[in-house]
Amino acid sequence: MPLEWIIVALAVVAAAASAFSWWGLRKLRRERSLRWEEPRPAAPAAAGHQRVALVLNPVKLSAALAREQVEQACSDAGWDPPMVLETTVAEPGTAQARRAVEEGYDVVIAAGGDGTVRAVAAALVHSNTALALLPLGTGNLLARNLGIAVNDVPRSVRQALHGAVRRIDMGRAELRNERTGVSGDHTFLVMGGVGLDAVVVAATKDTLKKKFGWLAYSEAGMRSLPGKRQKMSISIDGGPAQTRKVHSVLFANCARLPGGITIVPDAAIDDGYLDVVIASPRSILGWLWVAVQILFRHPGPIPVITYHRARHVEVRVSEATGTQLDGDISGDVTSLTVTVVSGALMARVPGRATGPSAGMFSASVEG
Repeated sequence: MPLEWIIVALAVVAAAASAFSWWGLRKLRRERSLRWEEPRPAAPAAAGHQRVALVLNPVKLSAALAREQVEQACSDAGWDPPMVLETTVAEPGTAQARRAVEEGYDVVIAAGGDGTVRAVAAALVHSNTALALLPLGTGNLLARNLGIAVNDVPRSVRQALHGAVRRIDMGRAELRNERTGVSGDHTFLVMGGVGLDAVVVAATKDTLKKKFGWLAYSEAGMRSLPGKRQKMSISIDGGPAQTRKVHSVLFANCARLPGGITIVPDAAIDDGYLDVVIASPRSILGWLWVAVQILFRHPGPIPVITYHRARHVEVRVSEATGTQLDGDISGDVTSLTVTVVSGALMARVPGRATGPSAGMFSASVEG
């Protein structure tokens, strides 16, 4: 590509990123200003008594407020105080949620970031215990996709305790590194990936995440482009493997990312499928093409990005490559197997409980 085209492409990307970041920063500041609003009146109690467990990441900025609001809401409803279980580095939430399931709690509230939500969800798969979200993190990806209040703690507490229930899918990733002998099974709720997306996640600075939230990922993305393509062998639903040079393979359980970005418009969290995105731009201009399609929802196909719907995906890479699950680094792999777990979780979503018991709800009125 002639040098002048590279310069033009970089200029356009920089201008677009600056405009998008300015818009996003204004939105972020506007949303954060809502976080400390005076609590609204509590919603009426759901039909029947609920036993509530709160799995809380204590290092989050709003952790104390979240605990106070949940305890007050349970008291207002005439329920027992919630069982509060704090996460630690060694126990990020799975063991705490498993205890709640074993002790027969009706709902487990995951209060923290995406990592806390994923850890809690892993213990609730195909159980009779509902997963509720109290988003306190940077991305809050699942909460955004379920329409849960992200920057209003009192409102999200009401949705967690008095909301409807929706069956949702989750992804399962078997990660293997044949060079180190390390392997493991993991779950994800929104999106997993292998390749450049993991590089971006790893390159994101914690200081920027604390200051600017999800916009920090945009800054890391600009530094990581255009990136190095890698040879990957990809098999969809048992079909013949296709080998090609790509930047990233993404596995999307739902569509929406922070900032209103919809990377896979047709993705649905309850359709029994994962939407697979294979990105292979060769240059900055190619990435600009991808950005235009995603940001402006261009309907036509482009050759540097392909989409598939699948229940089972096998990927092998030519050299150990990074992975990410729901925005958290999950290690380098030489191969991975990704499957969808259909109807894995009962998630509390905006809506009002109307069923005969706390665990079976069906309304669709905003909480």
